[in-house]
Amino acid sequence: MIRIALDAAGGDRGPEEVLRAAALVAGRYDITLVGPRELVVSAARAAGVDLSPFGLTDAPEVVGMGEPPSEAIRSKPRSSLTVGLELVASGRADAFISAGNSGAVVAGALLMLGRLPGVDRPGVATHLPTYRGRIIIIDAGANADCRPHHLLQFGVMGSAYYRCTFGNPSPRVGLLNIGEEPSKGNLLARRAYQLLSASGLNFVGNVEGKDLPWDVADVVVTDGFSGNVALKTAEGVGEMLFKAIQAKINQRLRYRLGGLLLAPAFRELLSRYDYAEYGGAPLLGVRGVVVLAHGRSNARALRGAIEMAAEAVRTGVTEAVARAVEQLTVTGPGLGSRLGPDDGGIGPGL
Repeated sequence: MIRIALDAAGGDRGPEEVLRAAALVAGRYDITLVGPRELVVSAARAAGVDLSPFGLTDAPEVVGMGEPPSEAIRSKPRSSLTVGLELVASGRADAFISAGNSGAVVAGALLMLGRLPGVDRPGVATHLPTYRGRIIIIDAGANADCRPHHLLQFGVMGSAYYRCTFGNPSPRVGLLNIGEEPSKGNLLARRAYQLLSASGLNFVGNVEGKDLPWDVADVVVTDGFSGNVALKTAEGVGEMLFKAIQAKINQRLRYRLGGLLLAPAFRELLSRYDYAEYGGAPLLGVRGVVVLAHGRSNARALRGAIEMAAEAVRTGVTEAVARAVEQLTVTGPGLGSRLGPDDGGIGPGL
């Protein structure tokens, strides 16, 4: 049975939602709840959740959502984040999931688990629903400032993850940019375009923001700043459209009648484009399975994160990413220090 450590103290909705998510998968996975013991017991009582099917590891400290990541990890060695990651590092858990401070999760994973060989920066691989299916955006927030070879590594890691998750042997890799032409974009994008073109990946060129929903690529590579902005913009626009449609339907009786007829279609669409259906985003490039869940995740979204983590363990995502990076380091245009400290003229800020 796959062993999953679940941060019981992270997230905006409190530990009750975490416990409800654990209850939804009770018996399917070996779940260990990590958090302040008294808080977890009290929350279980409030949520009406039986704790007997789960392990409980006491972690008396809690990292707040607004705390500086590295400082929080160093100053709170018994937090639910550090203790949960320790379980993975020691082999007592196969995966760790948290809806807490995402920056602290990344910092803690780097400290407790370390990078895979050849990986300079881990990347958050987020699922984004599209018109026909879904794409992976990497990086979606772990690295605000990047060098071109970091984006190349994101492409390699994202492709390996996509192959494991969807069974596509040659996923299409695109580079998020402000235009389709190779000459478009800032220096980071232009240099990354050159590296991706020569990498042996199934690189399809630049992808503009307007193209993300239209199945032009399977894996979209970008720096964490742009990726996070694109992701949250898509989430906000999606929520706005559904609310605008709902408000319009409620304006007139004939609209409401038509809405009743279309209700099944609306529910299907809402389910397909709801972030809760995807649950979380794996942090690729570290020595273990770590899944970051949305801070406002409810029990259904957290259940999705648990399923995502379990699938990553089953399909050997960490091992596949390690092999892909190792292969490109040997046969590709170069990674990390092989590109040299200046990396094609990109300055220290990138």
